[in-house]
Amino acid sequence: PRRIRHCRGCGQPASYRVPEDDNRERAICTACGEIHYENPLNVVGTVPVWEQRVLLCRRNIEPRRGLWTLPAGFHELGETTEEVADVVRVAADHKVPVIAFGTGTSLEGHVNAPGGGVSIDMSRMNKVLAVHAEDLDAVVQPGVTRKALNEYLRDTGLFFPIDPGADASLGGMAATRASGTNAVRYGTMRENVLSLEAVLPNGEIIRTGRRAKKSSAGYDLTRLLVGSEGTLGIITELTLKLYGIPEAMSAARCAFPTVEAACNTVILAIQTGIPIARIELLDALCVTALNNYSKLDLPVEPLLIMEFHGSEASVREQAELFGDIADEFGGHGFTWSASTEERNKLWQARHDGYWAMLQLRPGSETIATDVCVPISRLAEAVTRTQDQAAAMGLMAPILGHVGDGNFHATLLVEGEEERALADDFIVWLSQLAIELDGTITGEHGIGQGKMTSLVKEMDRATHVMAAIKKAIDPDGIMNPGKMLVGNE
Repeated sequence: PRRIRHCRGCGQPASYRVPEDDNRERAICTACGEIHYENPLNVVGTVPVWEQRVLLCRRNIEPRRGLWTLPAGFHELGETTEEVADVVRVAADHKVPVIAFGTGTSLEGHVNAPGGGVSIDMSRMNKVLAVHAEDLDAVVQPGVTRKALNEYLRDTGLFFPIDPGADASLGGMAATRASGTNAVRYGTMRENVLSLEAVLPNGEIIRTGRRAKKSSAGYDLTRLLVGSEGTLGIITELTLKLYGIPEAMSAARCAFPTVEAACNTVILAIQTGIPIARIELLDALCVTALNNYSKLDLPVEPLLIMEFHGSEASVREQAELFGDIADEFGGHGFTWSASTEERNKLWQARHDGYWAMLQLRPGSETIATDVCVPISRLAEAVTRTQDQAAAMGLMAPILGHVGDGNFHATLLVEGEEERALADDFIVWLSQLAIELDGTITGEHGIGQGKMTSLVKEMDRATHVMAAIKKAIDPDGIMNPGKMLVGNE
């Protein structure tokens, strides 16, 4: 806190009197008579530093044509729900944008501040508040990362399975409805968040539910906030589902002559009832990148890598049954191993895919995008994506979570001309996903990058989304410029 002794209205040294009929912190300058509540910087006494900074931020932002035109803002660390609510409440009073920040691993510009404002860093809210082993759930603050939670759970025999690759914060993962390699068996964040605590745009704190595994009580506010990308509120606490660590795990790999053969193998394996925990598709270009970067000798063809969970006997049975199905579609080189070292080596290479693909074209930058289609259309989607990238002269290795039809194209570009081509390619890919009855994003989210494509996919449903946004955040301060066209 600090003490201000000069009136910001008249600029003169002044004393202040506080009106007797007002218990709120405000004062009247005895030199010019100006009331200083709207800007607490003028009040003689102790004003929290963060409150001073919110108002300094507001003084440097000029609302014009519905846009926040000057990029002024600051970074604030939140440590408790009440602190976050205090900052949001003052920001709401002065219509200052608020953007929650987790670890910054999102890919569609979710944490950018196009109009300035207050960035609330949630990284210090990093406590595991409770683990209820008998109920298979945990209560955590939003700054806890997925790796930190699993490290905390290590001695309990439980784990949290959602693995988007990056060591993202759980609050950010919920806000973007993240998923990843384990989604085919364990689902996404949507299925694994039981309830939330959140700060609304007016600073009010709400809870969306309890720890019960199911509920039919009222509107499902938990699912409304999961995937809302910080546009409806700031998540300050999560209750998450946990799972028992499997007795045994094995990793496997198998090469195929075509992407179609690999996809057909996956479809039949799932129809057969094999409870695959993870199954990833890598195209030949992506395999080349992994071989070079991680010093592997994987066959340079469309490749499936997978993981099986269960007892030692069931893991063996799952792997052998999958191998038989792969044979029917021309799969070859099928190998599996229950060795922890071999399994970790294979999946570490997969998670290092971003860095591996960068080496395919030294000096380039990456633009990553994702779509999701019904599994029956995945082979067509991947093949057409490869053809379109080649036709546009773009290098775009592809990998995907083939078990749920979600795949990623990583564009390696240099210069403004190729960046523009990449933008056109992403628009084309989004349209392809819609054409195949899929979605423009399976897990990256909308952010700034896909707002226009969301309208094409959801059509009039975006009007309902906009109405919800307007009802909860009438001044549009929560993460403006994201998700919905017109949310500036």
